[in-house]
Amino acid sequence: MKGETADRILSTARELMTERGYSAFSYADIADAIGITKASIHFHYPTKAVLAIAVLRAHRQGLAKAMEMLDTKFSDPALRLQSYVKYWEGCIRDGSIPFCVAALLAAELPSLPDEVQAEVRLHFQDLSAWIQRTMAAGAQQGTIRLESSAESEAQLFMAAVHGAMLSARVSGNCEVFQLATDAALKRITP
Repeated sequence: MKGETADRILSTARELMTERGYSAFSYADIADAIGITKASIHFHYPTKAVLAIAVLRAHRQGLAKAMEMLDTKFSDPALRLQSYVKYWEGCIRDGSIPFCVAALLAAELPSLPDEVQAEVRLHFQDLSAWIQRTMAAGAQQGTIRLESSAESEAQLFMAAVHGAMLSARVSGNCEVFQLATDAALKRITP
């Protein structure tokens, strides 16, 4: 089925980008991984940039659904942030998604095509806005302590989580992620 093949290409591209980055994977890698021709990939995703944009948009859609679910499930904003961190901890621990694909591509930003750069920036804008709203709501409820503006604290928290992902990747140890994110969460807990 056409849709099924496109989904398999997208999933494999996300895995390869998360593992290697944008510059270090090719359509040949995808073709080998799922047993199709490069022409089949080009039929669904004419260029690597189009494919990367599709991966990033799917990632952002998943993030939006997750943020909405956390907002609905937890009335306490601090628990929303804890759940966000625990999600990534689980992904790193079980190897299912060892790194945020947008964060990984952000490291390659200067060498990415402009349209891919724009999608990476949108991811960070969306995530930052959600963390900022969550922190402001938590400060208002008294469940989150802010030492500076919600905007500054959101940027610091986001950097801590992504930096912890990087440290865990380098060390090959999820405990490093847990240690760093626990400190980030304690910092904002009254």
